[in-house]
Amino acid sequence: MIDETDHKIIQATQAGLPLTSHPYQTLAEQLALTATDVMQRLSAMQNSGIIRRIGAVPNHYKLGYRFNGMTVWNIPDELIDELGQKVGQLEFVSHCYHRPRRLPEWPYNLFAMVHGKSQQDVDHQIQLISELIGDNNLGCDVLYSTKILKKTGFRSAINPATD
Repeated sequence: MIDETDHKIIQATQAGLPLTSHPYQTLAEQLALTATDVMQRLSAMQNSGIIRRIGAVPNHYKLGYRFNGMTVWNIPDELIDELGQKVGQLEFVSHCYHRPRRLPEWPYNLFAMVHGKSQQDVDHQIQLISELIGDNNLGCDVLYSTKILKKTGFRSAINPATD
């Protein structure tokens, strides 16, 4: 359960943390709390599963990474954790996760997003992933981005007065 203060923290961070050198202090001042209180409450909400993660989400397009591909891989299920960890640790993979297959149309169970400044960059990254997976690659494909979608964080629909 979250209390009214947690709800206020969630509302204040829905668009992201303040872009200041001390974002928790800035939040604390806005909410009449201490920075320690804000950090402890965010940590408690993360530990309880209310918040999944706190992290930076850079706009890769503004950084010059205009070529993006969601690589999808069909790998043996018993190797998904091991290979997923290895692929996810590659510096050019922004996120990597396991998803269930949707047979017979969709045999892929490992997804890894890559970004590059050129099509050649992305092709090279895909080749590196393929080499890492090796003979365990039972098939792959790439879904290339065709447009930029608006990304937003968590939006609270909780009303502490009624919930």
